[in-house]
Amino acid sequence: MILVSACLIGMVCRYDGMSKADEKVIRYIQDKWWLPVCPEQMGGLPTPRDRAEIVGDHIFSLSGEDVTEAFEKGARETLKLAKMACATEAVLKSLSPSCGCGMIYDGTFSGRLRPGSGKTAQLLMENGIRVVSEEMMGKG
Repeated sequence: MILVSACLIGMVCRYDGMSKADEKVIRYIQDKWWLPVCPEQMGGLPTPRDRAEIVGDHIFSLSGEDVTEAFEKGARETLKLAKMACATEAVLKSLSPSCGCGMIYDGTFSGRLRPGSGKTAQLLMENGIRVVSEEMMGKG
């Protein structure tokens, strides 16, 4: 079983009210068992919503609101679903404060990146689930 960021399969759930359908991801999962997830929605955040970035141990929206608890709740709910579904892998949206894997925005809302992972990606990895981003698909 594979968890997949819902925005990567065309569901309208991103912060900007859009999707980010990725043909590589759609081809990869088409003959597999998979579940779409949007940790930010599962944490109670609306769509659309302010952009958010990780600053230290917290996540702040562009307007300055601390949205850490919603992101942490979404991560916990995603992990709960992963365990119920016996998921062993997750294909998550790159750079996201929830789903980013390996690189995320640096918290300055300037478009700069830094090494790190989003709250959900980190929690899944800590629990033995292989996490890749759509940008890693087909690499190694």
